[in-house]
Amino acid sequence: MMKLSDFNYHLPEELIAQFPLEERSASRLLVLDPHREPHLRDSFFKQLKNELRPQDLLVFNNTKVIPARLFGRKQTGGQVEVMLERIIGEREAIAQIRASKSPTVGSRILIENDAHQLVIEVLERQDHSPFYRLGFSQNCLDSLELFGQLPLPPYIDHQAGANDQQRYQTVYAEKPGAVAAPTAGLHFDDSILSEIDAMGVQRTTITLHVGAGTFSPVRHENLAEHQMHSEWYEISDKALEQIRQTQAAGGRVIAVGTTSLRTLESYANSGITQGDTNLFITPGYTFKMVDCLITNFHLPQSTLLMLVSAFSGYEAIMKAYQHAIQEKYRFFSYGDAMFLNKQ
Repeated sequence: MMKLSDFNYHLPEELIAQFPLEERSASRLLVLDPHREPHLRDSFFKQLKNELRPQDLLVFNNTKVIPARLFGRKQTGGQVEVMLERIIGEREAIAQIRASKSPTVGSRILIENDAHQLVIEVLERQDHSPFYRLGFSQNCLDSLELFGQLPLPPYIDHQAGANDQQRYQTVYAEKPGAVAAPTAGLHFDDSILSEIDAMGVQRTTITLHVGAGTFSPVRHENLAEHQMHSEWYEISDKALEQIRQTQAAGGRVIAVGTTSLRTLESYANSGITQGDTNLFITPGYTFKMVDCLITNFHLPQSTLLMLVSAFSGYEAIMKAYQHAIQEKYRFFSYGDAMFLNKQ
């Protein structure tokens, strides 16, 4: 049984990418194939087509990052930060609240700008969690557009600026609801997508609204004790049909990002096309739908590092990460990418 400490590694701080490259597809690409020698190859994202075959299907997550961070004050005047986790109704959301003192049920948070005011009521605190159910005085998405700020990951040390508004969003983002970007997709630009189409590689989309829980640390050495955060997903009949056709033709299903992979595997396990998933993938898991994975590099001791270790093999992934550190790849959301073949 693997433990949390098995997934630790030392990352020099200067390898954490703080800003995106000028060009989306200028990233490097580390290719890992456990079945071929050499197992590791250094490449560039612009050369992604070299890893693809005409019968392949790329599965993209079309979620759109919302401006989920709100700053306001309590009725007593104290400063409050609200970080949305997910929208659950037209005027209701689940969120974390940062304040000098935990808010009480029934209290209100005021958020204002020059022309508008938003009132948020604390409806309940969810049991044994840092999350609250909140009621908004107006439509949640409209409120976020008026008052919200783009939420960058905790390891990025600057406030979101105009460049982040564009670059912390995929070019195919369509359905608002994520509070973190599906970062593997950030490398794709229109020219790469056109190249893929010209090859005869198929594309489809699913939706998984990434929650802030994706950054929550695993606190238990025994992985079986970890409670995975829950996220909403949806797979269309059209996407399922494209997957079936790809598999029937001998093509590969390639997940663009761990969110796409978790969505497909959640469906494979449950048969449910729309709902919540808290699927926690660790080494020993048997993958049912996905053959290859495009992904970024993940934090030490994170659930996503465990997922890719399950996919390509623990030893192979740890060697790949050491190679990436040695070769000074850029890490995390604005960093470089990997193309992983299944072990």
